[in-house]
Parts: sequence; C-alpha cells; structure tokens
Amino acid sequence: MILSLQDLDPNKVYSYADYLTWQFEERIELLKGYFRQMAAPNTKHQRASKRLMNIFENHFQNKKCEAFYAPFDVRLYNRQKSILTDKEVFTVVQPDICVVCDASKIDERGCNGAPELIIEILSPSNKQTDLKDKYHLYAESGVTEYWIVYPQDEVVHQYTLKEEKYGLHGVYAKPDDIVPFLFPDLAIPVDKIFPQMDSLP
Repeated sequence: MILSLQDLDPNKVYSYADYLTWQFEERIELLKGYFRQMAAPNTKHQRASKRLMNIFENHFQNKKCEAFYAPFDVRLYNRQKSILTDKEVFTVVQPDICVVCDASKIDERGCNGAPELIIEILSPSNKQTDLKDKYHLYAESGVTEYWIVYPQDEVVHQYTLKEEKYGLHGVYAKPDDIVPFLFPDLAIPVDKIFPQMDSLP
C-alpha cells in the first residue's frame, strides 16, 4: 500500500490493481501504466463543466444513457482485447464529463470500458495530455465521440470515431449550437456553456 504520492516511481508501469491500493489525497490518472497527477481546475473550467453536466443530466432523465462528472474512474483498454482482471488494466482516467449508455459497464468503482461520449475541458496543466495522449487512448479504446473544450477561447472541437481514428466533426463558437453526433435530438448553445458574465474579472 502506497500512502504518499512521492512514493510512486515515475518510471514504473502500474496497473489498476496497484491504483486501488494507493491511499493519498491527490488525484491521479493512469495512462498506459504511467501515473499523471491532476491539477485543480480553474474557475472558468469548473463553470463550463457544471453547465454542460446540467444540460446532459436534464436531457438524459428517464433515458438509458447517464452522464457522469469528475472525479469518476473510467477504465480503458484496447477494445479488441478482453480484460478480465484489475492487473490487466493499465489506463484509468477521470474525464471532466462522460456519457455511458451501456449500463453493464457501470459498477461501484466507475465505468469499466469505453463511454459513448467523453468531454475534456482544457487547462494549462492538461493541454498536452488531452490533445495528444488521451486523444489517441480514447480512439484506441473505442470512445465514439470526443469533445475538447477550450474555455479561454470559448470554442469546442467535436471529434467522431471512424475506422479507429478521430475525424474533426465540427468546431463551435458563439452563437453556434453543438449537436452531439450520438444524440441528434440535443442542441447545446455555446452561449449556455460560456455566458457573457464569464468574461468579467
């Protein structure tokens, strides 16, 4: 059992089984076995996350899909493999928001397998991870739709999976509406994610 973040070896590959034994307060993700400490999000990040989550929660009431927000563990692996034990899982992420429509993937520890939709909201500390590392991990594990939200620019990039690679489906800014590829009956005004008051000091 590891009681301090400082006791982790940055050059060691850890599994989800290892992850479950860690007893410290810092938030950690595992990306193909290598740990990454998560920084506290800023105010604009949190506002965007809260507004998006409220929209999805309202939309999915009495429907089979369910939205979750961080911290919520999502265990990912190559969708072509059958993972049976915690020792065989090497990627555990905490997306800002994810939508899961397959109830069999949900257990008491989070989501076991790829959500249908993942949304990551960029901050200076996670920009490289979300734009590159997670981008490829999510495609490899079969996340059908991936959004990257740029809170400072008030822009959203929407990617969809085709032949195991993401293609840019759309770029949205005010006054656009974002329509999820997977949920065409939902239109989200960018104005609702980034109201004008966010520009105030």
